[in-house]
Amino acid sequence: MIDPGFGERLGAAFSEYGHLCVGIDPHPFLLKEWGFNDDSAGLREFSLRVVDACVDRVGIIKPQVAFYERHGSRGYEVLELLFERARNSGLIVIADAKRGDIGSTMEAYASTWLTPGSALEADALTVSPYLGTGSLTQTVNLALKGNKGLFMLAATSNPEAAALQQSRIADGPHKGETVAQSILSDAEQWSLKREPAGSIGVVLGATLELEEFGINPDDYPSVPVLAPGFGFQGARIEDARAVFGSMTRNLIVAETRSVLAVGRGGVVESITRRANEVADALS
Repeated sequence: MIDPGFGERLGAAFSEYGHLCVGIDPHPFLLKEWGFNDDSAGLREFSLRVVDACVDRVGIIKPQVAFYERHGSRGYEVLELLFERARNSGLIVIADAKRGDIGSTMEAYASTWLTPGSALEADALTVSPYLGTGSLTQTVNLALKGNKGLFMLAATSNPEAAALQQSRIADGPHKGETVAQSILSDAEQWSLKREPAGSIGVVLGATLELEEFGINPDDYPSVPVLAPGFGFQGARIEDARAVFGSMTRNLIVAETRSVLAVGRGGVVESITRRANEVADALS
């Protein structure tokens, strides 16, 4: 029996649990809200409690790697434990590490996060294509070979990114496209290498006007979208179809503070309620 690809598993998660993805970002203020110290012990308790609260309520989680790195080797130990607990519980794990480099260095990053059996094995990884999407070719091949997924930063919500991401390409196969648009085009071509499509996606901020980035979402119906910006950052789930068009069927609604800031006593109810709201809006 052939193992399902990431796109197939993503589709199954959407069907069973809907489109909400719980971000696990152990900000110091969140640890405090939950009554934990900002140390490795607090990090462990917070992380595992969030994972347990997600089981049977959502299908996808997104740990932010930076908040584990700040605790050094003990933070990575917690991350490994989190991944193992989530994997054993059937959750899809997107490692939000935003790696991007060239040559053997990028290959090493990719093997760390995408190799089956690795201590830091995730189901998908966020990556930066801003050294050229070609720098990710080996990473894409490794992901597809291992039935993993990638999400390439394309149009992000931080205002200082707009000048670069909205710039037009002067020559080459993407001549006339914006930088962000060219990343979607490459993601689509890589995604279509596997049937059914959907293992190579992009990150698009939900608070953006995508047309300002030269992006017509209806041109990329097979490309999964990891979309931060809903909830706390102001984007409304009721507007998702208007923003993302045909891409909505592969939309991952990433939220963190809007579901976790209630503290440990209310997190199960918070996740359940928000998962239902997202499902109702996108049904």
